[in-house]
Amino acid sequence: MHFLNIRSSALAVAMLGLAAPAYAQDAICGGTGTGGQWIGGDEASSDITTADTYQEQMALVLGGNDYVSLFSVSEGTDVRIEAAGRGAGDTVIDVLDSTGSIVTSDDDSGGNGASRAETFLNPGTYCMSLRSYDGGPMTAFVRVGRQEHEPLTEGTMETSSARDSGGCETATPMGGLGSTVSGSAADSSHWSFTLDAPAQVSVTAENESADPVITLYGPNDMYIDENDDFDGYNSRIDVTDTLDAGTYCIAVSALSDDTQPITVSVSEYDAEAALQSLYARGEAAPPLDGSVEVSNLGILESRIRQDVQATDDVKWFTVEVEDNSLLVVEAIGGGNSDPWLVVYDDLGREIGQNDDYGDGLDSMVMARVQSGIYIIGVRQYDSNNGLIRLLAERYVRAQ
Repeated sequence: MHFLNIRSSALAVAMLGLAAPAYAQDAICGGTGTGGQWIGGDEASSDITTADTYQEQMALVLGGNDYVSLFSVSEGTDVRIEAAGRGAGDTVIDVLDSTGSIVTSDDDSGGNGASRAETFLNPGTYCMSLRSYDGGPMTAFVRVGRQEHEPLTEGTMETSSARDSGGCETATPMGGLGSTVSGSAADSSHWSFTLDAPAQVSVTAENESADPVITLYGPNDMYIDENDDFDGYNSRIDVTDTLDAGTYCIAVSALSDDTQPITVSVSEYDAEAALQSLYARGEAAPPLDGSVEVSNLGILESRIRQDVQATDDVKWFTVEVEDNSLLVVEAIGGGNSDPWLVVYDDLGREIGQNDDYGDGLDSMVMARVQSGIYIIGVRQYDSNNGLIRLLAERYVRAQ
């Protein structure tokens, strides 16, 4: 993907620092817009309905933070909202209305990790909140325009407009809780299910060859949530708030191959199973109470080596550090092995996480730590099984 014809005055200001940007002062979008930047440079120039061309900015996304662009439409307008990271940047966007409610979200519909949402917006002020998929710092381009304006991204076989364009009206019924169906996104892009009583639900879409994305809507096309790549390339939405009885719609698209069959399931949300799944993926540290298998590697004097027969479920280990130190943990693969590594302290706070350190597939986490117990999780990044050599080292300041 390449980005040319960067004509926006707001972008030029951001790049060259020739003037201070115009920031919103009011609690726009339920407070999300506070500190946001008008996409056209000021409020008057950010009306997409009347803009001569698209409006564009360069966004500097700080680690763990969102970048917020503000825009408005003075009449009902079909708009395209896009974000594309520079280099390997993987963007995620939420579009919020003036109350802070999410209108639509997107991760990869722009193609190559870029985000693209196309939808009809009623008159009002809106916020586009941009973040990095992995939570790290990123530089990205942001563009908002009408359908006739030049797009920023290449798009995929099915962009978010296809998912948001009323397909729920003709969704194929799949039953209620416990239902499972299968079909390609090209043939079956919308499924509906009915809750006979209030319930918490989990919705999954599985087939990594298709790389499915799912969006859940409630009655009257009310947006609830969207997901891509929850577990590998498979998608999952867990709704922990109780949904009312009624009919709900699942929009399904495929970022890789829309002819591949996708298995869609609706089940009752299981809090314990969801927690165990977090531990298996390494997205939360396990408790050290014996309920999850954790191998104790003992006190880390200088170096500990442990060979691990790894799968795509995390295997957990602990080491104890007795003094303030520099902790270095490596996961070294062999053959086709592609290790993934995460380190937490004993309170469950993430110390570091890594995949593909340097030019290879091995992983490394380095962090200054205090005395205490540290929890190390390692797994294969993909579905391959294989040997991973886990190495933990401790370095102290020279005396």
